[in-house]
Amino acid sequence: MILDTEFNVHSDAGGRDPDITSPTLRLYHKILWSKPLPNGEIFELTNKKSGAYLYHKSKLGEFFLGSDAITHSYRRHKRKEWLTKQIQNEVSELYDAGSTIGSFTIFPNNRVDKKHTINQARGVINLIDDRFDLTLECIRLFYLGERTPLYETALRYKSFFDLFESFTGYVNFFLLDDIIDENEKVKFYLPFDNFKTKPTFSNINEYLVYKNGVMNFIKARKKRIATYVSENMAEKHTSH
Repeated sequence: MILDTEFNVHSDAGGRDPDITSPTLRLYHKILWSKPLPNGEIFELTNKKSGAYLYHKSKLGEFFLGSDAITHSYRRHKRKEWLTKQIQNEVSELYDAGSTIGSFTIFPNNRVDKKHTINQARGVINLIDDRFDLTLECIRLFYLGERTPLYETALRYKSFFDLFESFTGYVNFFLLDDIIDENEKVKFYLPFDNFKTKPTFSNINEYLVYKNGVMNFIKARKKRIATYVSENMAEKHTSH
């Protein structure tokens, strides 16, 4: 099997951040995202460039890319310990589910003008709080030219988002269809108020609703990734 959607990326990360140290996760990203862009050009990634996690350079431009976890259990968030310590089994279940390839994507990781990368900004901007549904809404609105808490950050990496031509192109490329509804709108894990207030959990039930949404997304995306790999690798095999 060229890609195991159940592989736990912490298992070969040496006790460190798998986004940085798991060789399997890095390989999986290279396999998944080295493919044709909406314009037909191949976005070929290499993991052989010194100092780069993944790298692409062609007439499309030069891109330094890093792994980013797009699901979050908040197991280690100090400000949420009042909640997570009450439901440690539930939190651990989400953490474990989020340790597979269904929970990861790539973003540009080169800093521009010494400012935050997309990955960093998602974590430090309170109106996002590392929530990927909220991140994706910012990306959707960025393609429409609308301002959001992530607008300035996304603008620094406009050449990356331009590769996919539209929000639909971005979603399709990164196999994110399962967090989008039939109207191409984001399916939020919790009620959304258009970034008016900081996302938070008021009680255990809200966390469990959030957890259920995230778990469903991970399960569906893993299946989508497995299908994509099966079909893509079959095509490559028959073409030789």
